[in-house]
Formats: sequence, C-alpha cells, structure tokens
Amino acid sequence: MKRKYLYRTMACVTMLFIFYALVQNYIIDPEAAGFLSRKTGHKRELNLPVWLNVMYVHVAFACIAMAAGLLNFSNRIFEKSRTFHRINGYVYLVSVLLVVLTSGYMAPYATGGKISSMGFNLLNLIWPFITIMALVQIKKKRMIQHRNWMIRSYAFCFTNMLIHLIATLFHQGFGLVYATSYSIGVYGSIVLLLIIPEVVIRTIITPPRLHPTQKTTQS
Repeated sequence: MKRKYLYRTMACVTMLFIFYALVQNYIIDPEAAGFLSRKTGHKRELNLPVWLNVMYVHVAFACIAMAAGLLNFSNRIFEKSRTFHRINGYVYLVSVLLVVLTSGYMAPYATGGKISSMGFNLLNLIWPFITIMALVQIKKKRMIQHRNWMIRSYAFCFTNMLIHLIATLFHQGFGLVYATSYSIGVYGSIVLLLIIPEVVIRTIITPPRLHPTQKTTQS
C-alpha cells in the first residue's frame, strides 16, 4: 500500500509539473523574460536566441525524462511489456544525458553567478553517474540494485522544482536577495536529492527484515 500511495503521489506531482513547465516555457513566457530578469552580474554576454533554443531543448527532454521514468516505475506496464520497459529506459537515459548537456551550456549564465554555476556543474556530474550506475546494474541482472539506482536517478528530475521551492522560501520567507536564495536552492537541492531517495529506499521500497525469533514464531 505504501508503494502504491507513493507512486500515485509521484504521478500526480510529475504530471502537474510537466504541465506547468510546458505551459510556462512554451506559452506563457516563451522568451523567459521573468526568469532572465533575475540574472545579474554575469561576465559572459548572453546570446539570447541561442540560449532560448537550448532552454527549449532542455525543458522538452526534462519533461520526457520525467514521463519516461514515471512509466518505468509502473509494475503493471513492466508486467505487460518488458520490451517497452527496456526501450523506455533508454529513452530516459538519452533524455537525462541531453538535459545534462544543455544544462552544461546554461550553467555559466545561472542565476547567482559563479557559485550557482559550480553547483549546476556538480549536478551535471552526479546525475549521469547515478543513471549510468542504474544501467550497469541491469546489465548485470541485478534487479533490486537497478531499481534503487533508478530511484536515486529519478529524484534528480525534480531538481528545478526543488531549487525554486527553496529559493522562494529563502527569498520570500527570510528576505534574502533572490540570487543568494537561488544559490542556496541549488546546493540545498543537491543535498536533499541525495538524502530523500535513500530514505524512500530504506523505509518504503525495501521490506523490513524479520528478526530470527520472528521467523521462528511465524513458522
């Protein structure tokens, strides 16, 4: 029941965030005027047309990664078609790599300057490493380890959402300058996205081990 509740909650959050990201970035503010207005103090000149095109690719594949990952966590889909699960897994992998690649281009222009840029570069190392570890585990037929690494990887699909939540908290809640709040959001999200999956794996996904005396009693 805990797993079903977790999956349903994750599905709702994922679909809402995908909808928001697509509408916000392609319909409401396709020029990213609101987001770019917060970028100050950058030494590099921003080539807006190129940056926007990279951002469109970034957002598109981030949404694809979120959707593909969500589908592959469905036991029903896995039982019906393992071929789809495998192909969709590669879609997720490619999407993650493209998100990281485009993020690498945008990192030098990140809100908050060099400090935030370094945080994004760190994220761009951690996420593909974790994702490739998931691939390595399934190639070795280690299903449980593959699932756990995928949980760790999928958590990073919510990086942008978590960054903005933390930034908003520190900016509006504590009155910090937005650029500083954003930098805190970048590093805060890294810490949380490494911790939260481990909590989920240990408390919800992995069944508790029975004490030897309990086994004897039940038998």
